[in-house]
Amino acid sequence: MAINVYFVRHGQTYLNLYNRMQGWADGPLTPKGEEDAKRVGRALAPIQFDYVFCSDLARTVSTTRFLLAEHPDNNPTPIPEPAFREEFFGYFEGEDGQHFADFLGGPDGYHSFAEMVAGWGPDKLKDKIAAADNYGTAEDHVAFWKRVDKGFDRLRALPDGSEVLIVSHGATIRSIVQRYSDAYDPGDSPRNGSITKLTLDKNNTTVDFYNKLELPE
Repeated sequence: MAINVYFVRHGQTYLNLYNRMQGWADGPLTPKGEEDAKRVGRALAPIQFDYVFCSDLARTVSTTRFLLAEHPDNNPTPIPEPAFREEFFGYFEGEDGQHFADFLGGPDGYHSFAEMVAGWGPDKLKDKIAAADNYGTAEDHVAFWKRVDKGFDRLRALPDGSEVLIVSHGATIRSIVQRYSDAYDPGDSPRNGSITKLTLDKNNTTVDFYNKLELPE
C-alpha cells in the first residue's frame, strides 16, 4: 500500500505575530493568516483529496475552512484529529518566545527556538522543555510520539492510493520530517501555509519535500 499525505502548516496567528509560545494555546488567524490559508488552497488545486484531517485546535480548523474554500469542489468533510495537534509547552504556553529561548537555551548559547532545535534536535528540546516545566504538564518526546503515532496508525489504515490533506502545526511537522529524514536542516521551521509531502506504505515513511509554498514541478 502507499498513500500520499500533504501536511500544511496553519496560517499566521496573532501569537505567531507577537512571537509567543503557541502549542495547545490558540490565537486567531491574522489577516495574513487567512491569506496564507487561501493561497495554499489555490496551490493545492491540482490535488483531489480523498480525506482531509486537521488538528482539533481552532487555528487549524480555521485554516482548513479558508483553504478548502479556495480548493476545487467536492472536498470531503474535514475530520478533527487530536493526534496532529501542536507540541504542548505546558507552563510555557503564551510565553514570550525570545525570553523563553534566553531562559532555556541561553546557557548553551542558543537564543531562538530555531537555534535550540538545530543544536539539540527536536526530541531533546521537547525533553528539556518538559524538565523545565515545574507543573509537569509539557510533553516530553515520549508523550508527543505516543500521540502522533496514533495519527499515523490511522493514516496507514486508509485505502491504498489515498490522497490525504492534514492541516497541522510547525513543531509537529518539523518533528515528523526530522524523524523520517536527515536531509533537512532541523532549525528550518515550516512557514505558515507551507506544504510538506510524505509517502506512506505499510512499513516506511518517506519525506518527498518539505516547507514549500507551491507544489514542486
